[in-house]
Amino acid sequence: MAHHPAAVVVVSTTHEGGYRGLTATSFASVSLEPPLVLVCIESLATMSAAVLEAGMFNVSVLAARQEFLAERFAGRAPVVDPRWREVPHHMGRNRIPLVDGCVASFECDLLHAHSAGDHQVFVGLVQQATREPGEPLVYWDRTFWRLAPS
Repeated sequence: MAHHPAAVVVVSTTHEGGYRGLTATSFASVSLEPPLVLVCIESLATMSAAVLEAGMFNVSVLAARQEFLAERFAGRAPVVDPRWREVPHHMGRNRIPLVDGCVASFECDLLHAHSAGDHQVFVGLVQQATREPGEPLVYWDRTFWRLAPS
């Protein structure tokens, strides 16, 4: 799977009076009508329980210049504040953080959760979506890449 290029996203939700965020590359469109997306998160991760409990989640598609945020939410960089205090963000309409400067974002109500091996597949009904100019951050062969036109 390391040879499957993927967009890098930060999934966010509310949890125990604060907010949680997690870097993911298993994110995809499921349906245009109704607008559905999916994200896969390890079942044992705190984030899985948080999404189930909250019943909603947001997805921020990171821009190429936001590699530091991908590292932070993947747990490979020091996390000074798990409640987003030092992360440039704004609140979505659902009162869950969205990363500032991302190339796209999706605010979702949790529609389905399915166990699949060691992960949970969360299907979200998109309530709000935005798009901004810029190029996305891509993960391929265990490293971050930028897109180049062919």
